[in-house]
Amino acid sequence: MVEELVTAGLAAASVGAVYLAAASRVVKQYERGVVFRLGRLKSSVRGPGFTMIVPLIDRLSKVNMQIVTMPVPAQDGITRDNVTVRVDAVIYFKVVDAAEAVVQVEDYRFAVSQMAQTSLRSIIGKSDLDELLSNREKLNQGLELMIDSPAIGWGVQIDRVEIKDVSLPETMKRSMARQAEADRERRARIINADAELQASKKLAEAAAVMSDQPAALQLRLLQTVVAVAAEKNSTLVLPFPVELLRFLERATPPPQQLPAPASAPAPASAPAPGPAATSPPESVAESVPESVAAVLSEFARAQTSTPAPGQETASPKPESGPVGANTGQD
Repeated sequence: MVEELVTAGLAAASVGAVYLAAASRVVKQYERGVVFRLGRLKSSVRGPGFTMIVPLIDRLSKVNMQIVTMPVPAQDGITRDNVTVRVDAVIYFKVVDAAEAVVQVEDYRFAVSQMAQTSLRSIIGKSDLDELLSNREKLNQGLELMIDSPAIGWGVQIDRVEIKDVSLPETMKRSMARQAEADRERRARIINADAELQASKKLAEAAAVMSDQPAALQLRLLQTVVAVAAEKNSTLVLPFPVELLRFLERATPPPQQLPAPASAPAPASAPAPGPAATSPPESVAESVPESVAAVLSEFARAQTSTPAPGQETASPKPESGPVGANTGQD
């Protein structure tokens, strides 16, 4: 009798252990359990921890509630300005309603992936190339809205969508490189022109100061000579400015005029108006040597004593004697 009771107890314990093993489930912290009893969805979703179901009657489906990172395969498309591009992206989403994600869609991961690819193709066709390259934030927001609209009915929330890379043809890359090079050259020319304008203004101010003080130009010339001589060149080209000649001209004392010779005859009559030579100007006389000044003075006197063309030199008339004075002698 006792043995029968012990055997029955062991059998009941074994059946209880088997039932407990078949009915016990553990739901992790980041999961939720959806229970189907005889094919019908139970309204309550099992939370994380230990839970029990009825074996052979209930079926528990676990749904991951973590944020899922899914890469979107690269899609080939033509932009609005007829440029062929290849764009890939990445999508971040999570399940917010476990029961809807299991009931409303067969495989919510595959559905979100296909919707992301379709939306990416659509956004490529509606955008220009410049928008794809420079205004990605706006495109990401538009892509997120396009995917999130149908996904919200699946119990899935789109957290973020990012366009990773935009691949361009080689010809388009070369064209863009030439465009960037031309733009940089344009900006370089503008900067150089601005620098030339500023330098010209400073040089004009410096020239105005040096015009008042000619010695400043000579000091600047000497500084240039010192700078060139510091390079240890075998040949030194020294410019000789005209201002230096003017400076030396003003520094040279005026030469003295030579006295006229005593034996020079006085002019018989005033010269007629015409191209008669005159004495050189004072500025010329000051800038030439004394020997050259003497030659010019001699040439001026010779020109003064020479009568003008068409005018004869006055000569004294012979004295007339008595009429017939020489007749008797003949």
